[in-house]
Amino acid sequence: MFARTYYGTHPDMMAGASNADLRDRYLIHDLFREGACVLAYTHADRLIIGGVRVGAGPVSLPRQQEPPSAAGRSLLERREMGIFNVGAVEGVVTVDGTAFALAPKHCLYVGMGADEVVFSGSGARFYLASSPAHRAFPTRRIGLDDAAILVRGTAEEANARRIHQMILPGTCDSAQLAMGLTILEPGSVWNTMPPHVHERRSEIYFYFDLPDVAQDRVVHFMGQGEATRSVVLQDGEAVISPPWSIHMGVGTRAYAFIWTMAGENLDYSDMDVLDLCQLM
Repeated sequence: MFARTYYGTHPDMMAGASNADLRDRYLIHDLFREGACVLAYTHADRLIIGGVRVGAGPVSLPRQQEPPSAAGRSLLERREMGIFNVGAVEGVVTVDGTAFALAPKHCLYVGMGADEVVFSGSGARFYLASSPAHRAFPTRRIGLDDAAILVRGTAEEANARRIHQMILPGTCDSAQLAMGLTILEPGSVWNTMPPHVHERRSEIYFYFDLPDVAQDRVVHFMGQGEATRSVVLQDGEAVISPPWSIHMGVGTRAYAFIWTMAGENLDYSDMDVLDLCQLM
């Protein structure tokens, strides 16, 4: 059912790790295979990350396979999910018979207990993130205009960006899943400035919308502030940021990314900010 399981790591495991080790432990890739729903499972707050690339026909969210006692049941029996259209064409997500059209960069929150989720629209690409849930909230579509928008950074510092808070209290209620979309302004390349850590939540960054998918890259910084490391990502790849790790990135050109958090709370401002001068 899962293409890959990513296990929890300790900060000491950064020491002596090769670039290949870092990519193996934290990089989530190969999510978009035509006509398939590809899922990866991480022990970081039990998040599931996935991708769907619709081909000639609809694609369904897989049902549970393990443990045997849950086989055949809905994947969202005790989970909630956020779905973003990360392609160039409109797609449709149908949840238990109700169809939701999603324009590019628009989002759908699917509440715990949904039974059948189907993706359609030839050529559409969807990014998925799911966390355990303790309560069911209504399924709803969130467009860019529905989001709470934070304008951050400056062109002079090459980090001007718009943060769209899409699955967060005040915009769309959830049990513990928090998701949003950050879009960098033309000429800006740095995201999430200043870097920070939140010990009570794990976070996963999904980078996309790079202008040239063959040539453009994002360098994602992680690790503890006094011992930073980096991972190079292509368009359509995600990276896991454990609660002890900083996160920030810089690209060859402007891009967009989806941030996903799960953990102890839904307080967006719950973070420990690091000054850039503290990084080593």
